[in-house]
Amino acid sequence: MEIINSIVALQNALYAPRKAGKRIGLVPTMGALHDGHASLIRRSVKDCDVTVVSVFLNPTQFNDQNDLARYPRTLEADCALAETCGADIVFAPSVKEIYPTPDTRTFAFPPVTTVMEGAYRPGHFNGVCQVVSRLFYIVKPQRAYFGEKDWQQIAVIKRLVTFINSPVEIIECPTIREKDGLAKSSRNALLAPEERLLAAKIYAVLQESVARSKTKTVAEVHDEVFIS
Repeated sequence: MEIINSIVALQNALYAPRKAGKRIGLVPTMGALHDGHASLIRRSVKDCDVTVVSVFLNPTQFNDQNDLARYPRTLEADCALAETCGADIVFAPSVKEIYPTPDTRTFAFPPVTTVMEGAYRPGHFNGVCQVVSRLFYIVKPQRAYFGEKDWQQIAVIKRLVTFINSPVEIIECPTIREKDGLAKSSRNALLAPEERLLAAKIYAVLQESVARSKTKTVAEVHDEVFIS
């Protein structure tokens, strides 16, 4: 497996397989890889001839700079996991490499970018679109792999693909969970012990709500699950 830091070196590495008609898969990540990322990489390796895993902590999608500063950075471990999963290339560029000049592009796809997470993290999805569009332009993959854990993000990226007229196929992959049901996430490492226990209850409550909704009204489910 190669670890590549520059765009030119990456494109040179992909030139021969692209010319030979090989299928290139991209797994975009911000690093701090876990089993969820591993499942995406393995899926790409299964589907494609060449798998590129990008490890880039994108500053433009953080509206809270403290959040950016606290985000886990584990490049050495990330590369080891990617190699174990069969990735061919880890693309780990600097911020300057991805954004040689400030990215002033604006992507707005209401209502999908303005509700839920979009409403509480202004600018987040614009930053996601900036970096994903850059990665699509740099790597030129036939397929790109994203986890269903970030369902709204997938919806945004699908709109982005249409907007920029990209030929890349977006592959959605199932959420990978801990034994207690909590979705695997790089941010889980930031949770205090009591927060970690509470976080696992969210999925349990959602599952119970779905089960009760088959025979109960929304109001009844709310009262029985969330109030009782």
